[in-house]
Amino acid sequence: MKEKNVVHMNGYLGLLLVLALIIFAGWLIVMAGMIVTGTVLLIVAILAASSLTIISPNQSKVLTFFGQYIGTIRESGLFLTIPLTNKATVSLRVRNFNSAILKVNDLQGNPVEIAAVIVFKVVDTSKALFSVEDYEQFVEIQTESAVRHVASEYAYDNFGDGEALTLRSNPTEVSNRLTQELQERLDVAGVEIIETRLTHLAYATEIASAMLQRQQSQAILSARKIIVEGAVSITEGAISKLADETDLKLTDNQKIQLINNMMVSIINERGSQPVLNTGKIES
Repeated sequence: MKEKNVVHMNGYLGLLLVLALIIFAGWLIVMAGMIVTGTVLLIVAILAASSLTIISPNQSKVLTFFGQYIGTIRESGLFLTIPLTNKATVSLRVRNFNSAILKVNDLQGNPVEIAAVIVFKVVDTSKALFSVEDYEQFVEIQTESAVRHVASEYAYDNFGDGEALTLRSNPTEVSNRLTQELQERLDVAGVEIIETRLTHLAYATEIASAMLQRQQSQAILSARKIIVEGAVSITEGAISKLADETDLKLTDNQKIQLINNMMVSIINERGSQPVLNTGKIES
């Protein structure tokens, strides 16, 4: 089933026609004595008046005639349409849905807490009303299912091991994947996903402390690696400069002592006193 337009006309013009029919029917009954004809016209006028409908901006009316879908009116205003129809209102406004915080296992099996906000709107009123029981509830249930599925496809963090996409480091890519997943699920309900964003992402309580220690250890190791690389570069440059710009000739043993002293001075943590090798330098 797909949405289609239904026959309708300007409601103000229709209202004038209804009033004209009522006046004409009254004149036939009272003045001309044509009771049967006047009564028929009066019934027609009443039926036409019952088909007048008001539609607010960003809303639509879905019309069914004795249980059969006949079309949708999307324009806002006053309209005259087919009499004896049931008119259901479906909102066309953009809406937000905040999912609950879900506990799921990521790609590595770690329990994480995740939540998302979904921005959506109805683009096919017939599917939204007739293809699913309640399209708003359908969006909520499918959102929870999609968030769980997408979260299980990525690790929370790779801790610097490889370049795989992760929930923490690649929120845009994860959101795009979630949008795609949701759109596939919600096409049946005539709903378009405009945007999805992760609003909450954290390790579950039972492993949060251990993962925090792991992150801190990783950060310390990365910082130490940078310090050591810098210390080696500085020491190498100092020895090379001494050899090029002075007449000082250092033996291998002297170079080792100099390297040891410089590395200790540079790598030493803040607040502690470096211990330097002050023994006699043998030539």
